[in-house]
Parts: sequence; structure tokens; C-alpha cells
Amino acid sequence: MQLSDIATRQELEAFSQRSNGKGAAAVAFNWAFIAAIFWGVALWPNPLTILLGIALLGGRHLAFAALMHDCGHGILFTTPVANDLVGQWLCSYPILSDLHRYAQGHQKHHAHAGTRQDPDLPNYQSYPVSKASFRRKIARDLTGRTGWKALRATWRRGQADLGRAPWNGNALAGHVLVNGALFAVLAMAGHPMLFFMWPAAFLTSYMLIARLRQVAEHGAVPDLFDPDPRENTRTTYVRWWEKLFVAPFHLNYHLEHHYKANVPCYNLKSFHGFLKAKGLYDATDFPNGYGELFRRVVASGEEPPTPATA
Repeated sequence: MQLSDIATRQELEAFSQRSNGKGAAAVAFNWAFIAAIFWGVALWPNPLTILLGIALLGGRHLAFAALMHDCGHGILFTTPVANDLVGQWLCSYPILSDLHRYAQGHQKHHAHAGTRQDPDLPNYQSYPVSKASFRRKIARDLTGRTGWKALRATWRRGQADLGRAPWNGNALAGHVLVNGALFAVLAMAGHPMLFFMWPAAFLTSYMLIARLRQVAEHGAVPDLFDPDPRENTRTTYVRWWEKLFVAPFHLNYHLEHHYKANVPCYNLKSFHGFLKAKGLYDATDFPNGYGELFRRVVASGEEPPTPATA
């Protein structure tokens, strides 16, 4: 079913309205949340608060990825300049990503979702997986093995950009400048060692959270190779504390994003309500929380046999 079958063009355009104020508020909120995490650990420094801080910072990494995602679509702010500058310097570089490279790859995902040409298939095609397989994936994430692999890939891409000025696309230089500035701020506040929670979160909690997010969006869906977004993509209802980690900035409304990719994150929840009221989701099931979701995508019993390749 097409959106034009259930709604007018004017109704749909209302959800695509962009707001500089809402975009700036989202970015400022995430940086303020990060500052609060560092402040809390500085006030009560002990192993438990450090571990909790690293877990929460992993969620803030994902929040930056969500904001970078909207900037990559050109929809967080009203102008290309704002999306490019804020998306790159305040969202992408802090998490060792690059807005423009990410946007190019992500557009291919949208173009080929529901087909075997989807470049993101390796992230979720194997689901449901056995409990043993899922535990191994979690162990790789939390021990840093997945993170080191991502870090090495970032380094290789950065080396390819050497010789270019940071304001002209040298992502590696941008990573160093922005993360160096974060270290400098914490050092001036008298807590330079707290900075190392940031890369620790990148290497561990962020890798796990990013995996859970990818699986929640497309893993073990009704039909991964059906072009209908209701079949190949999932929206999950979340609790407040799940938003701190896996669903910042309405990231859980992923089905809506695939139906209309120019809807900013701050409009996704209302867009979901609109589509539901129009009857688009009468036969669609939405998991209530990530606990229910992962009971579906993690199979019980023995590991399934390895499928034969064509």
C-alpha cells in the first residue's frame, strides 16, 4: 500500500516540516546529557558509577548516530549548511564517523531495502539466531573486539584522506580535533581521566547498543525480501529507560522512516500515530519493548544449520 492511498499530499507534507529550533535542541540536549554523565561520575567516582557512565555514554553515541542520520538525509535542520556543519562536527566526528561517507552508504540501504541488494543485510540477515550465537555476539561487543574492528576500519579510511584539510573532508583530522577538544574541556574541569570513558563506551557499550538497534529494525521481520516496509522493517514501542540506550530521538519508529525518509526524528512519533489512525497498521504487530522483541529474534534450542550457498 502506498501512502498516497490513505493520505493527501498536504497531510503528508506536514510531517516533513523541519525546525532549526527542534534540531538545535536535540543536539544541545545530547551534549548536556553527556556533560551530566561526566559530572555525575566526577561527583561519585567508583567502579559502579564508571560502568554505568560507560553504558549511558554508549547510548549517547547512538544518539549522535541518530542525529547524524537525520543530517545525512538533510532533515534535522532547514538548510543544507546547518545539516552539514552540525551533523559533521557535533554529531559525526565525536563518534569517529563521517557524515558524507555515511549518507552515501545509507542511501543505498533505502534504495534496496526489501531486496538482496541491501548493503546492510549482513547486520541482520542471519536472525533469528540461537541463544549461544547471540551470547557470542554480545561477548565480542562488550570485550571490545567489535569496537577494535570498527576502529581499525576508521583508521584505514582516515589514512585514505591524508593530505586533505579537516575542513575539506579529512575525517581523521576531524575526529582528532573534536575528541581532543572534549579531552581539553574535561582537563580544564580538573578531570582529564574521565575522558577515557568516552572511547571505552565507543569500543564496548556503543557496539552492543548499535547491534541491538540494527536487529530491532530489520532482524527476524515477517519477510526481509518483501518490498513492503511493513514486512521488511520494524517499529518497536519502548519504555522510558530503553530510550536512554537503544531508542534515542524516536529511533524506534523505523518503519515510519522507511515509509517516508524525509520526516525528521522529532516528527516520527506523531507520524506513527497518523498512519495507525489511517488503518495502515491494522495487520501490523509492534513489539512492546526490547525484551519482547529479542524473545522473537533469539531462537531457543540448538543452533540452526549453516544454510547452503547458491
